[in-house]
Amino acid sequence: MTDFIKHTIASLLEEKAAQYPNHEAVVYHDRSLRYTYAQFNDHCKKIAKGLMALGIEKGENIAVWATNRIEWVSLQFATGKMGAVLVTVNTNYQAKELEYLLKQSESTTLFLIEQYRDNSYIDTLYRLVPELETCEPGKLCSKRLPMLKNVIILSEKKYNGTYNWHNLIKMADEISDEALEKREQSLHYNEVINMQYTSGTTGFPKGVMLTHGNIINNAYQIAVCMAFTKEDRLCIPVPFFHCFGCVIGTLACVTVGATMVPVEEFDPENVLKTIEMERCTALHGVPTMFISQLNHPNFSKYQLSTLRTGVMSGSNCPKEIIKAAIEKMGMDEITICYGQTEASPVITQTRTHDPIQYKVETVGKPLPNVEVKIVEPGTNKEVPANVQGELCTKGYHVMKGYYNNETATKEVIDEDGWLHTGDLAVMNENDYIIVTGRLKDMIIRGGENIYPREIEEFLYTHPKILDVQVIGVPDEKFGEEIAAWIILKEGESATDEEIKEYFRGEISRHKIPKYIFFTNNYPMTASGKIQKYRLREQSLSLLS
Repeated sequence: MTDFIKHTIASLLEEKAAQYPNHEAVVYHDRSLRYTYAQFNDHCKKIAKGLMALGIEKGENIAVWATNRIEWVSLQFATGKMGAVLVTVNTNYQAKELEYLLKQSESTTLFLIEQYRDNSYIDTLYRLVPELETCEPGKLCSKRLPMLKNVIILSEKKYNGTYNWHNLIKMADEISDEALEKREQSLHYNEVINMQYTSGTTGFPKGVMLTHGNIINNAYQIAVCMAFTKEDRLCIPVPFFHCFGCVIGTLACVTVGATMVPVEEFDPENVLKTIEMERCTALHGVPTMFISQLNHPNFSKYQLSTLRTGVMSGSNCPKEIIKAAIEKMGMDEITICYGQTEASPVITQTRTHDPIQYKVETVGKPLPNVEVKIVEPGTNKEVPANVQGELCTKGYHVMKGYYNNETATKEVIDEDGWLHTGDLAVMNENDYIIVTGRLKDMIIRGGENIYPREIEEFLYTHPKILDVQVIGVPDEKFGEEIAAWIILKEGESATDEEIKEYFRGEISRHKIPKYIFFTNNYPMTASGKIQKYRLREQSLSLLS
């Protein structure tokens, strides 16, 4: 057991600025932008005062819809200083999804960039809130979003009815240092400070309420598992709107005074270049990110010798990709995490010096102060070691609950405080966890339980296959049949029969996919989670 850290985000950043005032806190390589811890702390104070000048109160929900820009991470720590709850918005959202989130979260303020890829956020917002065209900044009265009052564009341009980032900084002069200090001192580590919406791979997203204590303690333990110190420099290409970016990434750095090196939008070559130029010692990513970097035609041109550790997580981590990160990228001390947003997010993690088989076969063991048990699905009855069941967890890391959704909260957190993850797993004698699939992902074919993970891992050994996802599709005879969606390596070709032949003599016949689909990409959330329900929809469309 380790001591529970009773910091707020405000007091944590103040402490690190005092300890390491001249050490680099944030670096944006391609913008030539660098803040020391003292400078970043002062900058976040200014943003916090700007938020207070807007009239934003402690506990008020404010949303940010942007890529990994400096303004995003500034808002993360500025809201942590003045007590507003930062509601994170998926960068892939369109109008209906944005409307749902802003309405469900009751956000009073929205920060947004002008555009992301081919999606004009400005146009989307004006369609959603036409009243913005004619209102005074800060005085929005929207029929569809009655709680929304302030819109701040992360730009130097001026748009009707909105403030811009420069306006916010200028407003800071209206608030005294004493007023901000008083606000900081009123905060408590058990208060909600961050709200993440679940990725929505099934159903409507739910607002996960996370406290200062939830995410600071989780971030610190993650950093300890990576053997992080202030000398580490973490390249962060995973999105900030997800816990991977803003807890496992930025906050983990700050808990030990390490340097954040964000990448605004994921591009495999830009990540490789950033690692080389900034001499990063650590890298985070979902498996698809590592796959695209390792297979980039210019991969060998970049010097990655400074890399040591990092986290691969977000979806199933194929053995071959973990091995390649170790052997080709030098990440001997890479760690594998498992968790979910409702758990702040990490429940288990491998350690830097774990044997390689633990990294390729498990998702690690529970973090300190985190309880884990494996139960018979639908019950609270624990199963013995090496027996599959549903993974449940309890401890400081479990969310406060879902925002304005007590029913959904009670469905996942039982009376004794155990969070039921909905994930199937096995715990071995050494407390290491093997995740075998989602309860809802399990395929039942002719009464046989089939777990997609097993088939996926086998197909990853095929020399022509780059990536694979296995799902179940309805079948009149067997109830369900297996379908495999395959991305081939560049320049390769294959037939259905060739893939099926690869199974013969290796995998039980009932586990061989009946349907093989080839594709160039998968439907994904912006955090890199593959939306298997959409693959099922595509399969049904092709088979109908």
